[in-house]
Amino acid sequence: MRTVLVGGLLVMLAAAGCASSRAESQAVAGYNFANIDRIAIVEVTGRIYGEAVKNQISNLFTIELMKKGYKFIERKDIKTLLKEQQFQASDVTSDVGAARIGKVLNVPAVMLIDIPKYGGGKMEMSAKIVDVEDATILWIGTGSGSTGKSLSTLVGAAAGAALGAAVAGGSSGDRVIGGVIGGVAGGVAGNVLAPEQEAVVKKVIAKIVESLPSRVPQPVKSRR
Repeated sequence: MRTVLVGGLLVMLAAAGCASSRAESQAVAGYNFANIDRIAIVEVTGRIYGEAVKNQISNLFTIELMKKGYKFIERKDIKTLLKEQQFQASDVTSDVGAARIGKVLNVPAVMLIDIPKYGGGKMEMSAKIVDVEDATILWIGTGSGSTGKSLSTLVGAAAGAALGAAVAGGSSGDRVIGGVIGGVAGGVAGNVLAPEQEAVVKKVIAKIVESLPSRVPQPVKSRR
């Protein structure tokens, strides 16, 4: 009976995580984006914590922009250089500081990603491409979506608690301890983008970069 109740709870929580997204962006008029052969994603800031989630979001942006012909420097290499060069946290988050980092990386432009809201099943994000020569913003985009984050965390915690309690067995005290340990483990797992969350974030990112000029040569239409 307990297994049935736990399974029913997980199904209801998962089903409740409906998703939606919207986005907009703007590029500098007249700028030749063909000049940008490589981009470095300097940092992912905001209401997310942990390198795992930041790397996921960075990789999703990289995938979408590579479809448009842009090349990227791996984030792990950038983190290594920042540590070696002893850049301050403020350098990473400001346009001028990011442009200076871009010069060290020998790239024409850098990208900054910010997640001002992430929680309660909602997320908002913005991204901008900055010219390393004068810290001019060449392109900026914003987007938002319903991620089901809080529900996913509950699912992780519930699953972990159920597993911990089942493994512990024995007395009620053992089951409580096992449930607490499993719940903590499940909650931590919920802090990494679950597949359904990643799908929503990917959709938001795709919409954000949709109007970014492509570097992929377009086929010439034949005249009849």
